[in-house]
Amino acid sequence: MTDTAGQGEERVADEGEQPLGERGAERSEEPGEKRPAEPGEDRSAQERIRERRRAAQRSARRNLSRAGWGGTIGERLAQLRDEAPQVYDLDEQADIYGDGVVTALEERVAALLGTEAAAFFPTGTMAQQIALRCWAGRTGNPTVALHALAHPEVHERHAFSQVSGLRPVTVTSEPRLPTAAEVRDLDEPFGALMLELPLRDAGFVLPTWEELTEVVEAARARDAVVHFDGARLWEATVHFDRPVDEIASLADSVYVSFYKSLGGFGGAALAGPKTLVEEAKTWRHRYGGMVFQQFPTALSALAGLERELPRLPDYVRHARVVAAALREGFAEAGLPWARVHPETPHTHEFQVWLPYDPEVVAEAAVRQAEETSVMLFANGWDRGGPGLAVTEVTVRSAGLEWTAADVRAAVMDFVSRLPGKE
Repeated sequence: MTDTAGQGEERVADEGEQPLGERGAERSEEPGEKRPAEPGEDRSAQERIRERRRAAQRSARRNLSRAGWGGTIGERLAQLRDEAPQVYDLDEQADIYGDGVVTALEERVAALLGTEAAAFFPTGTMAQQIALRCWAGRTGNPTVALHALAHPEVHERHAFSQVSGLRPVTVTSEPRLPTAAEVRDLDEPFGALMLELPLRDAGFVLPTWEELTEVVEAARARDAVVHFDGARLWEATVHFDRPVDEIASLADSVYVSFYKSLGGFGGAALAGPKTLVEEAKTWRHRYGGMVFQQFPTALSALAGLERELPRLPDYVRHARVVAAALREGFAEAGLPWARVHPETPHTHEFQVWLPYDPEVVAEAAVRQAEETSVMLFANGWDRGGPGLAVTEVTVRSAGLEWTAADVRAAVMDFVSRLPGKE
């Protein structure tokens, strides 16, 4: 399952639309950006199905994976207007170059993660490059050990090497987190080990707590620092059965996102020792990250921490109910070769694999939403191999309204729209 190369139509996999493209190819994960067309691929057909899917998402009466970011500008601003007074004093002066509400957000994140300090960044790409650049200066080694499916390797156009002078080396390409043995046996020195928790492109997977602590110990035994790509760390607490600050305490530094799970407008934070964070703020300025005023994004992040963070454990637990119902529904519908990965989701996000070409299942998913106003699969479909399609399912607040019976019924209706199942 390491080759989930993308020749299908565009999927939506985060709190933003993710373009497809081959695993490891130069492709962005920024919302709305389109991937280059593959040889012989009908781009106009892709765009038509994408537009139909977006229209169906807006009009669907029920949507298993309805995302807040999909609202109109007016809807997004109205939600922030309603929530912002509950998380910050709006009579205070707006921020200027990171003071005021931005500082309040940084302090909140540091307290949640149990670190000495935190710094707000406009993007996670910038935050992680700077964190690892700072560690490289401190360790004297610019080599970063990471997974072949780690975000910088798949989604950032080789930014580590092209922009920050870092040298990424792959620990493993298996669809799981690296093991302690692989870290110990890596055949060249490295200054930092970067762990993406959860590993999104492998199916939002996490190691066990024991495996994670052993990996961290193995890196430290090699005199390396450990950095967590924790864009989705917020929802890892159920799997590890530990609070987020205890998880973060294993690492020397942690990056978290404000939009992927919390529903903010964007932004990220880097948390860790005060000296590292202060150095990172200097590099943030050099990288162009000193935005004049950021109060809309900071307020949306604070609102997301207030609204979504307490709900994430419920999302994770219900994702397991949904995943089981999907498996049962596919079996009852006579589609035995259908896979939910992981079988028991580690977070509130997981993959579904079906034995069809991506354009076939994409059409069935959109027609179901258009004709019944019920959207089972809101994201696009990627090509996972010959005759295989893969999509990502996310359970948010709207998904909590779906019972197992609702999911099974929707699966039966969806399968009836596939070739040979009419």
